[in-house]
Amino acid sequence: MIQDFRCGYVALIGRPNVGKSTLLNRLVGEKLAITSPKPQTTRHRLLGVLHLAGAQLLFLDTPGVLEAKDPLNLTLVQAAFSALAEADVVVWLVEPGPPNSRDGVLLPHLRALERPLIIAINKIDLLDKPRLLPLIAAYHDLFPDSAVIPVSALAGDGLPALVGEIVQRLPLSPPLFPEDHLTDQTERFLVAEIIRERLFHHTGEEIPYAVAVVVEEFDESRRPDLVRLRAVIYVEKDSQKGIVIGKGGRLLKQVGQEAREEAERLLHAKVYLDLWVKVWKNWRRDPKALRQFGYQV
Repeated sequence: MIQDFRCGYVALIGRPNVGKSTLLNRLVGEKLAITSPKPQTTRHRLLGVLHLAGAQLLFLDTPGVLEAKDPLNLTLVQAAFSALAEADVVVWLVEPGPPNSRDGVLLPHLRALERPLIIAINKIDLLDKPRLLPLIAAYHDLFPDSAVIPVSALAGDGLPALVGEIVQRLPLSPPLFPEDHLTDQTERFLVAEIIRERLFHHTGEEIPYAVAVVVEEFDESRRPDLVRLRAVIYVEKDSQKGIVIGKGGRLLKQVGQEAREEAERLLHAKVYLDLWVKVWKNWRRDPKALRQFGYQV
């Protein structure tokens, strides 16, 4: 092991929908974090590992930071702030545009940081170039000691520069994960997230936010010939259950088919997926439910 190897945790933090999960997936080269255009798609802190010749970057994808108005959102914001406390380097991901009042929840925590902060202006592929320099200057004025890097997580633009800035700030340390590890999450967790993502894409209004997914059975005794999965989709109301199932069961069948295909790519095996829908009334406000669904209450 070379003596100047660097390794550390890198928190990706920002408002909902700024592209943190897309950035994580692009950096590690695999789809670990689910994505959708809807806010608060990310509900759990997710680790993604980038292996380089002289460094190992342990990215922490975090829920979007907003003003929490219910117990679920409070746990999500707390998960994001706990990542700040653990990180060796913090990457604040922002959309094209100057800092504004929507950053008010996060800014005090960033100002209180005792670790390096890098500001990444994402989605520059949507921005006219003349607008970019004033934006960089505005964030430099806000945090004079921080690097400001324009990137496009979707297109990959600027990511080598971002990674280079991160590596310079990581502590000297041997790698913490073997070279074949991309995350510390279980396959069971990743499958549940796949199902939830497909529901996000096929439902609107309040349905995505009222959904939780638990994989209750993960039978890999015949793997790779077959992995048998049984998952329960929890909603908060009977009316939501009907929407998720769909007329004649069509929506649930479509979600199941798409989730099964993606699970097969993840698990490198044939998958049998059995989906059920149950009602747990007002689970987002029920501490018992939140704990059962894996949230730190």
